[in-house]
Amino acid sequence: MSQRTAARLLAISAGLATVAALATPTAFAAAPAAHHRHAAQVSASLARQESHNLRLGHRSRRNDTVTSGNWSGYAATGASGSYTSVTSSWVQPSVSCGSQDTYSSFWVGLDGYDNSALEQTGTEADCIDGQAEYGAWWEVLPASESPWSVTVEPGDQLTATVTDNGDGTFTMTLADSTQGWNQTTTQQGSSGYQDSSAEVIAEATDVDGQIADLSDFGSVDFTGSDANGNALDSYSPTGIVMQNQSSGDTTAQPGAISDGAFTDTWESSN
Repeated sequence: MSQRTAARLLAISAGLATVAALATPTAFAAAPAAHHRHAAQVSASLARQESHNLRLGHRSRRNDTVTSGNWSGYAATGASGSYTSVTSSWVQPSVSCGSQDTYSSFWVGLDGYDNSALEQTGTEADCIDGQAEYGAWWEVLPASESPWSVTVEPGDQLTATVTDNGDGTFTMTLADSTQGWNQTTTQQGSSGYQDSSAEVIAEATDVDGQIADLSDFGSVDFTGSDANGNALDSYSPTGIVMQNQSSGDTTAQPGAISDGAFTDTWESSN
């Protein structure tokens, strides 16, 4: 083959390669951008910063409603020993994120309304650096929350239960029927636990000792909310409205409860 012929063949091959490259989308252009993905587990470092104790405001003129800086939902209250189990189900809400870091949690618990004890388990939906992060956890005060190493996604069906075992220990169970997992742990109860309240709550999470701005979770529907096997509303529970304790603005509030079901609705971040 002459040098001239070889050169012409090389030129034709290069031209065909250029046409093929222009006609084929690049791999990185077709792949989804990584920053659109969200975290679906609570990191241990974040969990160590978070806690869920009540910041109670004032009792309203209606004796069945109080305000809180960080809780919204219902609490059945009574004498020591009144409540030995609590359960509820909900669909994990999605959160709308901007540039501001915000936090929200959804859980059931025993104690905590009128004492410093609390045994609880639930999920969270946060906005960190503009990205949505979801996860699951349990907690026994005064310790911070402990994360479950499981995946939680918006739209998942969750059921949470906390039970006093009668021997100083409490069992906390959280199940995700959508993802197909069930987590349970048995721990010593909080010092001075009383079993004097049972709660189903949406919360602005306490982060590093301060009430965080509340994530825009839209609304969350709690169903099958029971204490001691009876519908929570059979105990005439106290409604808790989340309110900015400085401005008085409502940040989240529960709707009416019926047969253990109610909707809690986000109003503002702070």
